[in-house]
Amino acid sequence: MKLAILAVGFLLVLSPAVFAHHGNAGYDMQKMTIIPNAMVTKVDWANPHIQIYFDTKDDKGNVRHWIAEAPPPSELAERGWVRKSLNPGDELTVYFHASKNGASYGIVQKVIFSNGNILRAYPDPK
Repeated sequence: MKLAILAVGFLLVLSPAVFAHHGNAGYDMQKMTIIPNAMVTKVDWANPHIQIYFDTKDDKGNVRHWIAEAPPPSELAERGWVRKSLNPGDELTVYFHASKNGASYGIVQKVIFSNGNILRAYPDPK
């Protein structure tokens, strides 16, 4: 009985950290940011989240470096992704929920290749 009470207490203490990590408070989930002509520079295919690094250029040629978080590999595999779905040098249109504070990071929704192929990280919102 004491062990069960201790375990429940431990879970109650731990649960806010888990929810904070998986929360979306730092992202503008009401607005979709769309960046055409994004160039993939790196992909970290690892748990707990895949990281997609890409660069964009403004009309003056200035480069902006971005990082987009995606679900873990197991979830993306269910949606047709494989480790080599994205590679450095790939040109994409990236749809994502950007950071609320203007930093160059966000949560990727989907990517569209120049040939029209689409990879969805999450189902399209209704």
